[in-house]
Amino acid sequence: MSEESPKIKDLLRRIDDILEVLKMISDDLREVSSSLRVMMYPTASTSLSGVLESRKLRTIDDVQRIFPRDLAGLLYFEETNDYILIKPRQYLGSENFAKIASIVRDQLGGEYISAGKDSHFRVSRKV
Repeated sequence: MSEESPKIKDLLRRIDDILEVLKMISDDLREVSSSLRVMMYPTASTSLSGVLESRKLRTIDDVQRIFPRDLAGLLYFEETNDYILIKPRQYLGSENFAKIASIVRDQLGGEYISAGKDSHFRVSRKV
């Protein structure tokens, strides 16, 4: 029984990790769905605000300042024409991943791109 206990704990931890990832995927799909609805049925106010917002661009420094130092140290930030990419420097673990995903989604309006070894968080440079 004592040999099975660590295996069960490991299995439960893995299940919890999978549930967190599935929740994030669900949240991301909800965001995509609402974004597509806005694109399909734009209103005058959303069109005007989109034009005004597109004039400002985020920098890597703007994004890095949002993260606590301990989390920012785990991440590598890269700037492209349209996005700030946030990649892990090392394995984040489920707790740090959840914290980072929450900041990216809730405070920066970004998303997680699942692409195997090239997985990363993506934040639009447009404010």
